[in-house]
Amino acid sequence: MIAEPYKVLVTGAAGFVGSALMYSLKQRDHINPIGIVRHQLSDPLIPYSINSVGDMDNATDWTSVLSGIQVIIHTVGRAHVMNDSAEDPLDEYRSVNVGVTINLARQAAEAGVKRFIYISSIKVNGEQSAEGKPFTADDIPLPEDPYGISKFEAERGLQELAESTGMDIVIIRPPLVYGPGVKGNFASMVRLVGKGLPLPLGAVYNKRTLVALDNLVDLIVTCVDHPAAANQVFLAGDAEDLSTTELLRGVAKAMGKPCRLVPVPSFILRLGAILLGKKALAQRLLGSLRVDISKNSELLGWKPPLTVEEGLKRCFVSEKNQ
Repeated sequence: MIAEPYKVLVTGAAGFVGSALMYSLKQRDHINPIGIVRHQLSDPLIPYSINSVGDMDNATDWTSVLSGIQVIIHTVGRAHVMNDSAEDPLDEYRSVNVGVTINLARQAAEAGVKRFIYISSIKVNGEQSAEGKPFTADDIPLPEDPYGISKFEAERGLQELAESTGMDIVIIRPPLVYGPGVKGNFASMVRLVGKGLPLPLGAVYNKRTLVALDNLVDLIVTCVDHPAAANQVFLAGDAEDLSTTELLRGVAKAMGKPCRLVPVPSFILRLGAILLGKKALAQRLLGSLRVDISKNSELLGWKPPLTVEEGLKRCFVSEKNQ
């Protein structure tokens, strides 16, 4: 382990994961975190250094922010978009998730950065885990959609760079991340539960792995200077898998709201979703996506510090304190 203070550069420092990561790194006496954002922040209460590099592309010059940096944590990426309207979605994802990533990593290696931590996605493994066979970090990647494909291509480019330069590459693939301020599908589900409307999801017996924001951040921080993390792929996740029904009940409990679930059989929900052209949504609500995180414990001695119940409670702490 590195004992003396050293510099860690975090891209996307104002984002959902990046901002939580910056605050966590700031608590470590031996780490000096430096955040990178597209546009300069003016909040005087932010207790760490922030640099603006403007819009990022495959030609961005990172020279001014790489001096003395020992570790980079790259959280920037074009997030998964439901019902993407781009003319060529794969090209749009590649421009950011591959182009920006490889350009930064190449310059980092040239600047002497020792380790590059890339926040990828479980979609590199695939869209659905088989019955009784959760995804593992060493599975053959089977990405299906443009987002997953772009993340996998970035991983391959980084691994090739590691082989040619000697810079450590660490890849972390999280599933759905939830926590305070979360957006996307999880936020939509929270809104529905909050309205107290009856939902036809009371008999869904799938299993999905999610990861609490604090658990993901803790895993990333562990990988900053752990020798065994070098050139490894890790899957992030909570210690417990939930069905959609269990998740909705857990969210309602954390919100202090009643949970009104109607037990409609899954095959009827799936058929209805297909007829309405919502097959992808049905997969997220009814399909299973389980993740095996045992490699994290075996190599890093890491286990999720928060339970699912604790993670869900933290989603709503600020709201209850207002």
